Amino acid sequence: MEHTLSEADLIINPDGSIYHLNIHPEDLADTVITVGDPDRVSSVSQHFDQITVQKGKREFLTHTGYIGSKRITVISTGIGTDNIDIVLNELDALANINFETRQVRRELRSLSIIRIGTSGTIQSDLPMGTILASAYGLGIDALMRYYDSTPTIEEQQLLAAFKMHIAGHEEITPYLTSADPDLLTTIGAGMPRGITVTAPGFYAPQGRKVRAKNAIPGLIELLNTFHSGNERITNLEMETAGIYALAKLLGHKALSVNAILASRVEFKFSSNPNEIVDKAIKTVLERLTI
Repeated sequence: MEHTLSEADLIINPDGSIYHLNIHPEDLADTVITVGDPDRVSSVSQHFDQITVQKGKREFLTHTGYIGSKRITVISTGIGTDNIDIVLNELDALANINFETRQVRRELRSLSIIRIGTSGTIQSDLPMGTILASAYGLGIDALMRYYDSTPTIEEQQLLAAFKMHIAGHEEITPYLTSADPDLLTTIGAGMPRGITVTAPGFYAPQGRKVRAKNAIPGLIELLNTFHSGNERITNLEMETAGIYALAKLLGHKALSVNAILASRVEFKFSSNPNEIVDKAIKTVLERLTI
């Protein structure tokens, strides 16, 4: 017997749209670009030949349209993996649940989800202005403690090496997921690659110190000295690991493309951040529509 989702588990608005994102299943393209900042949605959709959907609620703004015959949805997630939990689950519900019967569809739809986000490098040889593809998302937030997932052998080995590297820091309980190999090869072609750490905050969780005392002094050095084979940690941000882990769990493809705006080892921030982000947007869109 097929399981019917309760009204408390899957909340559908009176107009038939999904609870937070406020869009209908037919509003969603198979290719989805996520951005953190709602203002960045129009920075992506301005390159569309045609915009057919413009909807928003809270920090979740959605535009769907076309570049040539390629249909693309761009959606803002806001900041952090708590929001990624909402966005990824609701995107999957839109793709794979029949809202009338509240049952999972027999034929599942796999979305291609590309994050275009900002990030800070923790390696001195990666200058500001770099467009970097995340080969892995390494989460030091708590999101995936609440989901039952099975890492690959490769992911388990790399995660075990990282845990050994941070031995003595029991407050860090990491998880790790790889990028979709097809998206990494196509969209990420020629980009520097590395392990992207996803933190649960912007200040102390990313090693910044303003007034409050940090519980993990030297966090940046702890992260940037990790190496396992050819893999190293390259950058810090707040969404990638959650996107990778939930996308894989739900049967979707994901890639994170990072516009490097800050150098955490040189204590500098870019003087032209909008140009760097625009470069990342144009690069992704060009490669999606080849």
